[in-house]
Amino acid sequence: MHWPKGVDGLSYGGDYNPEQWPEETWDDDVMLMREAGVNLVSVGVFSWARLEPRPGEYDFGWLDTVLGKLHAGGIGVNLATPTASPPPWFTLAHPDALNTRPDGVRQVHGSRDTYDVCAPAYREASRAIAATLAERYADHPALAMWHVHNEYGSATYSAHAEQAFRLWLQAKYETIDALNDAWWGSFWSQHYSEWEQILAPRATQYLANPAHELDFKRFTSDAMLEHYKEQRDLLRAANPDVPITTNFVFGQWVPVDPWKWASEVDLVAFDSYPSAPDERAEQQSALHADLSRSWAGGGDWLLMEQAAASLHSHDGAIAKAPGRMARHSMIHISRGSKGAMFFQWRAGRGGAEQWHSALLPHAGKHTRMFREVAEFGNTLPGIAHTVADPVETDVAILWSPDSWWATAGKHLPAPVDYLENVAQIHRVLRDRGVIADFVAPEGDLSKYTTVIAPTTYVLSQAGAENLRWFTAGGGRLVASYLTGAVDENCQVWLDGYLGGMTDLFGIRVTEHLPQPAGEPRALWNFGAAERFCELVELRGAQCVTQYASGDVIENQPAVTVNPFGEGEAWYVSCKLVDEAWDRLFEELKLSGPGRPGLDVVDRGPWRFIINHTEKEEQVGNVIVPAGSWAVDKKR
Repeated sequence: MHWPKGVDGLSYGGDYNPEQWPEETWDDDVMLMREAGVNLVSVGVFSWARLEPRPGEYDFGWLDTVLGKLHAGGIGVNLATPTASPPPWFTLAHPDALNTRPDGVRQVHGSRDTYDVCAPAYREASRAIAATLAERYADHPALAMWHVHNEYGSATYSAHAEQAFRLWLQAKYETIDALNDAWWGSFWSQHYSEWEQILAPRATQYLANPAHELDFKRFTSDAMLEHYKEQRDLLRAANPDVPITTNFVFGQWVPVDPWKWASEVDLVAFDSYPSAPDERAEQQSALHADLSRSWAGGGDWLLMEQAAASLHSHDGAIAKAPGRMARHSMIHISRGSKGAMFFQWRAGRGGAEQWHSALLPHAGKHTRMFREVAEFGNTLPGIAHTVADPVETDVAILWSPDSWWATAGKHLPAPVDYLENVAQIHRVLRDRGVIADFVAPEGDLSKYTTVIAPTTYVLSQAGAENLRWFTAGGGRLVASYLTGAVDENCQVWLDGYLGGMTDLFGIRVTEHLPQPAGEPRALWNFGAAERFCELVELRGAQCVTQYASGDVIENQPAVTVNPFGEGEAWYVSCKLVDEAWDRLFEELKLSGPGRPGLDVVDRGPWRFIINHTEKEEQVGNVIVPAGSWAVDKKR
């Protein structure tokens, strides 16, 4: 299936919300979109209240007009089902369809994402609006793609969710005894005798059961996926030739398993909003791009949203310097995105996101930002031919949603930031010029020479066997602390942890030894470790470096390597600082043509070079000015 339908080359545009503006602006919008090189816009994402102002009463006149104008202007439409924001009449009629927080408080209407994905009334209303849109627009000439919902992620802990959760658990475990075994129910008198006794893991007096929490996050991901699939199937039935997607988003609040979701969309789409004001924004953009490409199986994907003029820092918005918007877009395009989309086209006058940057600022066309938007948009057709070949890499990082969710629990020996551990590995590799894919622990590792497992805390028997097979066949496996500490039920792997792979690594991990915060432990000729260390007993492995200080761990192995079959398994028993990871990757001879501040990505005969520094850089025979980018044929 070609996507987006009828849109050639790279997609460029963003969310368009014409319902927020008087009709006299719509012709100007189309004219300015053409001037800026826009060829695809997302329409209707938050328009449920305008499309259905009262139950069963629809107003499509404005949308008919908008789609007609866009089509006449040669602009494709990514038409959304508006189910991420139910209208006021719905939530007033069905207050039980509002989402419930972990503390049991039901939220109220007044923002976005106020829905309970498990509420029958919400599911029925979602199907009804999707079916109505499909009936009216499935064959519209402007329709390039369907966009179901928006940024799935709003978990709910309601009675509806509890009922659905129990059904999900019954399908998974079949018997209550099997669930009690998996959840270690004999601890703290948590042994259930009836399914009806099981609740959502709401706020409780002390620590929650980690297996209970992990299963609920898995369930929530599946419940949201069912909501997506219900709408997708209605849209597909209306016209099977139109591709369908939804937009993934990244963060601790998103209980979605992209590995499972990716096979259910026609293309992976992602919203990238870096949260750092400094060079970490570029690191985060590259991480988002490599994750998206990997979820898409190494193929094409689409950057569905980003901010044009600002970064979404935790301390408020930070303005992007001239050229940074284009460089961020090129990070994604070079790493597999079939375009660069934004939120949103025209900056809003009112509402909660009135200060969110846009392609067309409040001040209009005659602005620095719009000139930059138009210049970049009109450049993209000239490079569309350079993205036909896949991104080249033979290095992979394991990405485990289960490990991410499980390490968020407060019961671990010391706090673990799984996302940061993954990001750290990725950014150190990026600074060394190495492009990395991501892969699930049970995924296909056959194309890689090196696989890195950062704190892959939850490891199933199948995942462990996959890593064993990879290494025995000649691969190089690098795992860091807490990898294989527990199985898929959050039960500890006995006799040395490591997912039962003590023979693979040639060690036993005998004890976890958290260290005081702010007191790094030096490693001999290898930098330092911080906060989390483990006591390792050699069982055939070679010690690469030792701890230079610390009670119990002084002179004990910190990094080890063990030959296994045709390959070798490295183990890092601590949380290394960036410099120590760099030292290890130097030892492993992992390097590429890029360097800090300079992204270099090879795709077939083409080389993408993105210079984020304040000075001119040269790669081979190509000179790239400060803050600029280039695409050149490899010599």
